[in-house]
Amino acid sequence: MKDVLNSPVFGVLASLMAYEIGSFIKEKLKLSIFNPLLIAIIILIAFLMKFHINYANYNHGGQIISFFLAPATVALALPLYKKFSLFKENALPILAGILCGAVSGMLCVITLSKLFNLSDQLTKSLIPKSITTPIGMALANQIGGLPSIAVVAIIITGILGSIIGPFLNRILKINDKVAMGIAMGSASHAVGTAKAMEIGETEGAMSSVTIAISGIITVIIAPALWNLFSTFFK
Repeated sequence: MKDVLNSPVFGVLASLMAYEIGSFIKEKLKLSIFNPLLIAIIILIAFLMKFHINYANYNHGGQIISFFLAPATVALALPLYKKFSLFKENALPILAGILCGAVSGMLCVITLSKLFNLSDQLTKSLIPKSITTPIGMALANQIGGLPSIAVVAIIITGILGSIIGPFLNRILKINDKVAMGIAMGSASHAVGTAKAMEIGETEGAMSSVTIAISGIITVIIAPALWNLFSTFFK
């Protein structure tokens, strides 16, 4: 059994099985709150705790899955390629929307963190919450945050965005497909993009381009924005 637990195959199979169970539950219940990723996380945590399995043993295979995060993110360019003419027609409003989404997300994190007296290190870890995991981890490490906390914030943000986003679009009567895609991508990165692709091809394409551009904007602006607000709140 020890050899099985130490094998990378264990982590990969456990992750895939947990996600398949989550997908099955989502398919049967048809409710957004039953996000397959959220269910998979809960199942894996419960499984590891119940059978006293060391996280390091599981992560031998988990690292293999993490390795494919970056290629999977790059693959999201395919929907954009199909809708590139639409992007060219609306380039200025799309870029303006992405910029506003990225900056407002960082401003909310910094402002609320200061109001609730969170430590600087924790605040820096939360700043990349709305960008995809590979970029978010690197940014958190660059500005002095904790990549492990950043990953948790990114996952929670993505799941909540994919659940709440479509509901907010209906409440606020946002019917424009481009706007919906930008909103999902800038607020909830890859998980939101997966949901946007379920809604429609245009929404998925706009959300996928938002991930890339929002990540670049955040990496460039985040350090300067943090320094500015740190000085302001002193």
